[in-house]
Amino acid sequence: MKRIAIIGGGISGLSAAFALERQRQAGTPLEYVLFEAGPRFGGVIFTEHLENCTVEAGPDSFLTEKPWAAELCHELGIAGQLIGSNDSQRRTYISVNGKLIPLPDGLAFMVPTEVMPAALSPLFSFHTKVRMASEWFHPPREVDADESVASFVKRHYGEEMVERLADPLLSGIYGGDATDLSLRAVLPRFADMQARYGSLGKAMIANRKQINTAGRPLFTTLKDGIQQLVNAVLIRLPASHVRSNTEIQSLQTRDRGWLISSNAKVEKFDGVIMAIPAHAAAKLLEDSHPKLASELGDIRYSSSVTVSLVYDEKVRASLPAGFGYLVPRGEGKRVLASTFVHNKFRDRVPEDRALIRCFLGGTRDQPVLELSEDNILRIVLAELRQILGIEAEPLFARVYKWKAAMAQYNVGHLERLERIERQRVSAPGLFLAGNAYKGIGIPDCVRSGREAASQAIAAMGLNDFKTVATP
Repeated sequence: MKRIAIIGGGISGLSAAFALERQRQAGTPLEYVLFEAGPRFGGVIFTEHLENCTVEAGPDSFLTEKPWAAELCHELGIAGQLIGSNDSQRRTYISVNGKLIPLPDGLAFMVPTEVMPAALSPLFSFHTKVRMASEWFHPPREVDADESVASFVKRHYGEEMVERLADPLLSGIYGGDATDLSLRAVLPRFADMQARYGSLGKAMIANRKQINTAGRPLFTTLKDGIQQLVNAVLIRLPASHVRSNTEIQSLQTRDRGWLISSNAKVEKFDGVIMAIPAHAAAKLLEDSHPKLASELGDIRYSSSVTVSLVYDEKVRASLPAGFGYLVPRGEGKRVLASTFVHNKFRDRVPEDRALIRCFLGGTRDQPVLELSEDNILRIVLAELRQILGIEAEPLFARVYKWKAAMAQYNVGHLERLERIERQRVSAPGLFLAGNAYKGIGIPDCVRSGREAASQAIAAMGLNDFKTVATP
C-alpha cells in the first residue's frame, strides 16, 4: 500500500486529492492524506452569499477555452451548474484622464484586427495609429531569448500601447508589471504568431476561426459561485483523508520515503505532492534539497485586495454597459480594475442591485495590504466617485486581502522551470502543483493537481489513470 501526502488544500491540492480518490475507489492500492494549514479549503476561492448577492472574495470565473476546470465539474456531476458570461454586455473601458474610453471593436486582447475602429478610437494617439498600420508589414521573426511583454508590445505598437493596454491588462490578470513578465510564459501564442506571420494583426485574422470556433462565452462560472467547485470536491473525499488546521512543521527524506511532521505527529509517506506557494515549498525543502528550494524561493509573488460593493438600482442605472474598466498606471490611482459583476454574470444580484468589484495591490502597490479595511474602502469610494460619479454610499461592502497569492512569471520563468524540474527528479517521490509553474487560472491549477497525481501514480508503479471511468 503506497501512501501519498498532499500539502495544500487549494484547488490544485483538491484536484490532486480527487484524482487519487478516484484511483483508490477503482482498487488502486494507495492511501493519501490532504493537509491544509488553515481552517478551510479552497485557497483564494471563497464565495459569500449576502442579502441575495453572490460575492466572490477571489476569482469569480475561469476562461472557457481552458477545459480542465469544466472537465472536473463533469467528473463531479455538477456540469449542469456551469454558466457562461453575459457576452452581449462584454465591453471593457480604459480610464484615461478620469474618463472611460471603450476598447475599440476588433481588438483581440491587445491586437487590432480591424482598421477603422482602432483608427477612430480616442484611446490611441495619431502616432500609435500609424504604428498599428505599419505593424501589418512586420516580417516573421524568430526570437531565441526570452523578453518582457512590454518590450515585445513596444516593438510592435509603441510605448502608448504598453501603457494603455498591455500593462493594465496584465496587471488585472497577474497583478504584475508588463516590464517584468515573460512573453514566453505569459503570452506564448504571441511569440509563435511573430515567428510565423511577423504581424500579430495578420496572425489573429488568420487564426480567428481556430480561436473562436464555437462562439462560446469568454468566461465560465458556477451558479452558486466558484466555492461550489471546492465543496463538490470535498464531499467526494472521505473525512479520514482530509485534515484542516494542520500545518506541516518539517519535511525530511528517509528510507526512500518522506517523513512529515505536523501537529506534533510524524508520519511516513512514499510520495509528497506539494500544492502550496513556491516560497512555502522552498521553506520546507531548504534542509533536504537546498538547490531546489533556492529555485522555488526565487519565484516572486504579488499580493492583492478585492473590494466588493453593492449599490441600489439608481447606481445600477447610472453605470455604463459593459464588464468594467482598467486603470493604467499613469492615471495615478490605486484601484487597478473594476468589474460590473451584475453585467458580467446574470443572477449574481437582484435586478435592483449593482455589484462592483475593485482590485488593488499588485507588484507596484504591496503596501495597500497594510492599510485597514476602512482606509481601503475610503480609497475605493473616492476613486469610484472620480471615475464613475458615484456619490451614494454602498448598501454593504466587503474587503478581502490575499497576501503573496499570485505567482509572477517574470522573464526567464521557463528556464527556471527547467532547472526546478531537474532538481525535482533528483528528489524521488516529490511532485509539484499550483499556480507557480504553468498557469495561474483555476483550470491551470486543476490541471497541475491532476498531473501531479498522475506523476505520483506512475512513479510508484500503480494503475494508469485511463483505468478510471468518468461517472
